[in-house]
Parts: sequence; C-alpha cells; structure tokens
Amino acid sequence: MYSYELKCKTGPQWIRAVMADFDSFLIDHAANERKASTLAMSMVVHYPDKDDIVREMIDLAMEEMAHFREVIKIMLKRGLQQTPDKTNYYIGSFMKAMRKDPKHYLLDRLLMFSIVEKRGAERFGLVGEALIKPKIKDFYQRLAAAEYRHYELFISLAHKYYDDLTVTTRLEELLQIEAVIVKQCPIKAAVH
Repeated sequence: MYSYELKCKTGPQWIRAVMADFDSFLIDHAANERKASTLAMSMVVHYPDKDDIVREMIDLAMEEMAHFREVIKIMLKRGLQQTPDKTNYYIGSFMKAMRKDPKHYLLDRLLMFSIVEKRGAERFGLVGEALIKPKIKDFYQRLAAAEYRHYELFISLAHKYYDDLTVTTRLEELLQIEAVIVKQCPIKAAVH
C-alpha cells in the first residue's frame, strides 16, 4: 500500500475552536460530506472509460452520502439546519494548484482528493478524541478510519494510472502547497 505523511499537523487551536462551537462544525461537516459525494459522482461522469474509477467512485459517493445522512441526524437532534454553502478557503486555495490540462488533470484530482481525505482523517480523529459522549465519539472515530481508507484509495488509483516517479514528484509538490494553505487557514469550527 502506498503511504505518505502530511507536511504539517493540525494545531491544538483548531480542536479548541471546534469544541467551542460544535454546532457550526456539524453544519460545515454535513456540507463537506455532501460535496464529497458530488465530487465522487463527477469522477464517474468524467471517466466512464475507467471501470475501476467508476466502481470505486460510486461506492465512495454512496458512503459519503451515508455519512451526510448521519451528520444530518445529529444536527436535527440538536435543532440545527443546513445553511447555504460558503466559500471554503482551504479547498478554494488548493483547487488553484490543480493543473487543468488533460495530461495532468486526473493525476492532480486523485492526489488532491487523497490529501484532503488524509487531512480529514487527521481532523476527525482529533474530534473523536475530544468528544465525551460515546455514540458521537464512536461516530467520529469511525469517520476518521473511513477518511483514511479514502486517502489510500485515491493514492492507489493515482499509482494505477501514472508511474511512481510522476506520482511521488507531484504528490510532494501538492503536500507542500497543502501545508502552506493549512498554516494560512483561518482557525474556525469547520472541517477545513
């Protein structure tokens, strides 16, 4: 299995912000799960000739939608509603680094999604550690494990379609870019 490390860790101020305004975090989290499902389905549409991407992304879209449903259930119990989507500094900044030409577009998508999922695994793990109520604590611990599997899926797909040197070279570039973005992100009760 292919593996790599993020270039910076999420600081303790992030989890303090999340725990101080967990309702806002839940609302943002729900939006992230919905968008992740949509992105997976966009891969199905863009790459109909790649059977493994079609199969894996349909499964991923359904899993992300199941996560969305679970977060919505938690929100409804707390009297929360979804809000209109807001611009996300982390994702918006990261997407600017994506190369749009046909030769590199798939590679960059796979690697960026892998990095985003690995960051999600890290952060959901922090949330799972910080929560006290067993049911929601368990949910976030399971989410961290799911995000970790997703990071592995995207990096393995990248290696399927591109040679190792191409993948590792571009991955290193994107990891450096992501680290800079994380350090510049405003600290708030949001997944990213």
